[in-house]
Parts: sequence; C-alpha cells; structure tokens
Amino acid sequence: MTSRKQSSFERRVVGSNVWLSREGEQAASLTPRPLRYEVLPSEEAVGLAQWEEIQRAAQEKAGDLFILLLGGRGAQAMYKRVAGIARTEEADELLGRLHVFTQDALAPMRMDNGLSFVRDFERLLGEAFFRKVKSFTPMRTDTGDLEGGLMEYLEKLEALGGIDIFFLGMGPEAGAASHLAYIKPGSGAAVRDLAGVIPISPSILEHHIGKFKAGGSTVTPEDEAECRAATHILTLGPAAILGARRIVQSVVDASTAPAKPASYRRLLDEEISSDPSKRARQLDENPGLWLRVHPNVRSLILPDVLVGDGAAG
Repeated sequence: MTSRKQSSFERRVVGSNVWLSREGEQAASLTPRPLRYEVLPSEEAVGLAQWEEIQRAAQEKAGDLFILLLGGRGAQAMYKRVAGIARTEEADELLGRLHVFTQDALAPMRMDNGLSFVRDFERLLGEAFFRKVKSFTPMRTDTGDLEGGLMEYLEKLEALGGIDIFFLGMGPEAGAASHLAYIKPGSGAAVRDLAGVIPISPSILEHHIGKFKAGGSTVTPEDEAECRAATHILTLGPAAILGARRIVQSVVDASTAPAKPASYRRLLDEEISSDPSKRARQLDENPGLWLRVHPNVRSLILPDVLVGDGAAG
C-alpha cells in the first residue's frame, strides 16, 4: 500500500475485518426512521420500478448519473429490461450519462472469472449496455493489494461526485438479522466506514457457486477452483450507503430464501435506540438497520415477503 493512500484513508481493524474511512471525515447524524415499503405483484413489476427510478433521476438531474449495481436476484428483472432497451436507441442519451459501479466482490479472483459479479452483470445487461454507458467501475479483485485497489475505487467514486442511486438487496442472517452489501453482523462496521475487506467462509462460497450455476452462468472447472480459493469479500460500508442520495431496496426471492421474511420483519419492527453506544451495537448486530437511518429509501418487495404477518406499509 502506498504512503499516499495510507495518508488519505484511515484503516481500522476489527477482528479479521479491515474497514477504510476517509481521514477527517465527520460521522453522519443518525436519525431512526420507519421503513416504508411497497408490495408489487411480480418480479417484473419490481424491475420496471427500478428502471423508472433511473429515468426519474435522469429527469431531475442535469449531467451524469452514478448508480451502484445490485448482485444476486434483486435486480435481475431490471437488468433484463435494460438489456433489451440498450439494444435499441430508446434510451441512448440516458445510458450515455450513466457511471456504473459495483458494490461488493469476491477476492482474490480474476476479473473474467465466470463466478465474478462482473461477468454476471455482463451476461445479464449485455454488450450493448456496457458499450453505451459512460463508464463501468468494478472493484478490483485481481491485485495483490486488495486494500489499495479498494482505495482507488473509492477515490474514483468520490471524484465523480458520489452515488445517485444505490440499489440494495437484503441478505438473511442468524436470529432474523440481515446484511447489506456484505456488511455482516458482528463485523464492526461503523458510521464513518466507506468500505471493508471481510473474510469469507466456505459455506458462503458454496452458496455463491450454487446460485451462479442455477442462474445460468457459464462456469469452468478452473473458475470454480479459483472461486473456492477466494479468501475475502470487498464491500462498501455504512458511510457509502448513508452518503447515497437515494436507496432503492428490493426483496424478490423470499420463495427461495425462506429466512428473508423474518429478517425483513425484524428490519421493520426493531426499535432503534437513541443512545449512541446502544445504537452502534444494534447496527453492528443487525446491519440491515442502516436502511432505517437513511432519509431517502424506497423498499420494493413481493407479497411473499409478508406472508403470514399481516403487515401494512
């Protein structure tokens, strides 16, 4: 890691987790809020709503737009829609204004590994999309200095002006907790942390490989062997989430991830303490709660997320 990067970022180690924050950055003011959600009838309807969010942002803001792509199932219907649009001239002006970033990545790994999020985005969004957008910036996973590469990624994100739309999902955890991006319970992420380098477990790797194979990714034996040797996940942190102008969350796979309804219910119902130290512990124990302290969140879900609990948004 270079001395320049060491002087511009603070590095904090919590157990086996490394968190990066910008030196001198002030912690965000945290005000707990209820999470209002919208129940939509289908995954395709969620995808349309996500695309309309991008269109709305493009209408409201002059110049370039900056969005964070969501891996996994939560935005695949949008990606299918956008891939079709990109093959026409319908939205060329908008696509030409887009700077696209990823939010997490397995590492170390070749960037062209069939089990990387980058290759999955290429498969889902198509060649025309990536040819037309203004830029695409993934987290670098093919470097011997993962922290240094992550700092360069953060510097580019900051230099371009920050995040207009952060597309997020929600991963279930033990005790009906949840993770955002890859901020895991007990990982020690704090309000000033922009990004982290997090150890990965064999069970998570197994789930990742199975999910990509089921989704239709082309995976060679060499790809799988390299993926199984990955040791860490790179992830954006709470400060990046809180700094986004708009969060659009989607939960569309409760039918295949049966722990999600309980995690979502806890996300809705948990009372967040006004005491700073207690609140910090809550956010570390259940990182999904970071959504509840952001002022501009839209949460899109399917009916099966609320099956059996009679909730109202």
